[in-house]
Amino acid sequence: MDVIIPALNEEATVGHVVRALRDQAQKQSPALRQIVVVDNGSTDSTAVVAKAAGAVVLSESEQGYGAACLRGLSFLAKQEPAPDCVVFLDADGSDEVSDLPRLMDALIRGADLVIGSRTLGSVEPGSLQPAQRAGNAVATSLIRVVYGQRYTDLGPFRVIRYPALRALGMNDTGYGWTVEMQVKAVRRGLRITEVPVHYHRRKGGESKISATMKGSVQAGAKILYTILRHSTQR
Repeated sequence: MDVIIPALNEEATVGHVVRALRDQAQKQSPALRQIVVVDNGSTDSTAVVAKAAGAVVLSESEQGYGAACLRGLSFLAKQEPAPDCVVFLDADGSDEVSDLPRLMDALIRGADLVIGSRTLGSVEPGSLQPAQRAGNAVATSLIRVVYGQRYTDLGPFRVIRYPALRALGMNDTGYGWTVEMQVKAVRRGLRITEVPVHYHRRKGGESKISATMKGSVQAGAKILYTILRHSTQR
């Protein structure tokens, strides 16, 4: 199992996330091999803090959540042996690392893709803004109409079998990354499940999306566009 964490100006939180994952690894199966933090052009000490906490740190100059994830995947593609599965989560401390065993249990029971659902789980007050909740509801409803798949969330905390991930041919470089994975998983016939997770307010720093109305609108528009775009492709 490998972990990919995209990070942009998260010096206040990324070290905590990496250390929490390393602590969790002592009781985790399959074993955690490496934590890869992809620094997406930070102007603070994100890379230094992540490396000091024990992560492999990569750099990706192209701005975008998906661009950072793709950089991490290009690194994993060169590793021998390949990982059994890949975990994705955010660097801001909002995802509860102790929920990871439940995601892995679902994978062990036969799922190919496991989404950590915040809406099925426990959400700390203030962690999901109204615009995020509304956008999430609209996007998951559209997926249900277009693809026939009932999702409850597009949350960042997820685990996927590595061969299945490679077969998806991920290419979105922005905030369409998570929904691209979910709609492509449906089209590929992957076994998909959701697991309730805890979600917290970020432990520090500033959100790159919900901090501004412009960011929320742009992210929402990209997500809806991605859902519809992939519905027309063979």
